[in-house]
Amino acid sequence: MKKRIFTTIAAATAGVLIFSGCSTGGAADQGGESKDVSIAVVYGWDERIAVSVLWEAILEEQGYDVSLEYLDIGPAFTGLATGSVDVFMDSWLPNTHAAYLDEYGDDIVKLGVWNSEGRNAIAVNADAPIDSLEELAENAHLFDNRIVGTDPGAGLTKMAQENAIPMYGLEGMEFVISSAPAMLTELKAATDAGENIVVTLWQPHWAYDVFPVKNLEDPKGAMGEAEEMTSFSRLGFEDDSPQAAEWISDFEIDMPRLTSLETALLVDYTGDDYAGPVADWIEDNREWVDGLTD
Repeated sequence: MKKRIFTTIAAATAGVLIFSGCSTGGAADQGGESKDVSIAVVYGWDERIAVSVLWEAILEEQGYDVSLEYLDIGPAFTGLATGSVDVFMDSWLPNTHAAYLDEYGDDIVKLGVWNSEGRNAIAVNADAPIDSLEELAENAHLFDNRIVGTDPGAGLTKMAQENAIPMYGLEGMEFVISSAPAMLTELKAATDAGENIVVTLWQPHWAYDVFPVKNLEDPKGAMGEAEEMTSFSRLGFEDDSPQAAEWISDFEIDMPRLTSLETALLVDYTGDDYAGPVADWIEDNREWVDGLTD
């Protein structure tokens, strides 16, 4: 577990990729299908990593040449809008990434919704003496007056800053904004030490299976309702790679299977080359995986 977190931190601090050229077409088969596909992946957002690695493996089984481009969330949308990447698998709507859709919506294409059970939350250790965000302000001292957040560009961060903190009177608490890997490192350290901690978190995430955490009740709805995990492409991708676009558009995965995939890649496995564990997971789920490209 520790090795996985620090591997991700090292990758996240290595910088973002600088694109050259434009992903418009590429090598095509005899039917005219472009077989070169690039998928944008956001560091530290693990369901994005899981489904992107899954589709990398599925498409490569079908003869495609797939590259995963690891980016921050802003550059991922910019890459789609400029045509530098073909696909981004995991935009959360209608709330989390609404600002990016307002900015880039005319320059990108919605492919499909593959899960409708996403949820943003503010969570604490399971044995914390509070159960609701309404109790947090008066008990802030029990949590060192800190809320540990994730990336500065994340919609989750914006919702905490603009909604939860003012709506529940949490302005007196320090809101630590860093990265998802850094948040998970602090969560692990607090768990190991038996200390209270408040973090921004989202479901699905393997942290709910690894750490004893609970979501604080949100009676004012500050963190929004259920979110749809949605895939987008650049303009023209459906023309260049219509078969791949159709498969990704039709893709759906339920929460138990998604959790199983995350666990196989990001909990049970501690490296950063996912080819082996994703191949094993695919074989364990072969009938379902084959159905995605029927």
